[in-house]
Amino acid sequence: MALETLPFDAAEYIDDDLTAAEYLKATCEDGNPNEIALALGTIARARNMTKLAEQTGLSRQALYKALSGEGNPEFATIMKVADALGLRLTFVSADKNRDAA
Repeated sequence: MALETLPFDAAEYIDDDLTAAEYLKATCEDGNPNEIALALGTIARARNMTKLAEQTGLSRQALYKALSGEGNPEFATIMKVADALGLRLTFVSADKNRDAA
C-alpha cells in the first residue's frame, strides 16, 4: 500500500510578523532569487494577496506571477512587497574570513 501524503503549504503556518521574518531570513541564506521571491509570495498568500495588491498598486495577477518563483520581479517590486508586508531588507558583510580574525 502506497503512503499517502498531504501537500505542505507554508502559508498555513505563517501567522505573525516574527514567523514571516524568520521564514524569509532562512530562505535568504541560500541566496537563490527564485526561492526568495517564492518565499515572499508564500508570506503574501498568508497575509492576503488582494490587500497586498491594493497596498503595492500591482494587480493580484502580477503579484502571483512575480512571486511564483518562476517570475523575474524587478527589485523595486520586491521592495514594495516587503514594505507592504511590514518587512525590511537588511544586508550584512559576506566576508567569510571575518570570524577567523
